[in-house]
Amino acid sequence: MNKLWLIVIVNILAIPALQAQKEYRLVRKGNAAFEKEKFNDAEILFRKALEKNKSSIPARYNLGNALYKEKNYQEAASTWGGLSTRADLKPEQQAALWHNSGNAFLQAKNYQAAIEAYKQALKINPADDDTRYNLSYALFKARQQEQQQKQNQNQQQQNKNQQQQQNQQNQQTQQPQNQQQNEQPQQAQPQELSKQDAERMLEAMKNAEQKTMEKLKQEKKPMVSGRPVKDW
Repeated sequence: MNKLWLIVIVNILAIPALQAQKEYRLVRKGNAAFEKEKFNDAEILFRKALEKNKSSIPARYNLGNALYKEKNYQEAASTWGGLSTRADLKPEQQAALWHNSGNAFLQAKNYQAAIEAYKQALKINPADDDTRYNLSYALFKARQQEQQQKQNQNQQQQNKNQQQQQNQQNQQTQQPQNQQQNEQPQQAQPQELSKQDAERMLEAMKNAEQKTMEKLKQEKKPMVSGRPVKDW
């Protein structure tokens, strides 16, 4: 019975060591894939290593590197940012993580986030000239982006004003035309003849025709004369 408990206890204690060995192997495989520029394969391996040990610093840091190479800049910055506040890191490591996060935000054109990341890095390591230069560049790009946005807004407003002016001109042009059309005299519409009126007109025409025929008959009767008919 004692032997059984001893074996169980030994196996339980061995689990963390086995997990650490699996994590270590996955990180090594991920590094090998990264060196061969197989960045997607490296990402998958580093994520598997994190499944074995969520607090693994090498797996998380290298995952950020793989994501950056895949141009997944926002997630890379988030991955590094999650490490930068770890108390078990050295100050220079924390500063490097903030610097890398700033670079990722800069590539994503998220200039304000890049500025904040570089500022955090310089708080930890004020003597880092590379970070100071990148901060200056991020500030320049942020001002440039703001100017471009204002220019685009002004252009949109100008286009809107021009469209409104064009619509007003079209309305002013259309109003005199409509007024002129309204002032033109309307043509008299022919009145339709009712059935009763047509019958009365037809009856009147028949009566008039009958009177005319009777008058013609009277005019064709031979005239009586005492003179004989002339012979040839």
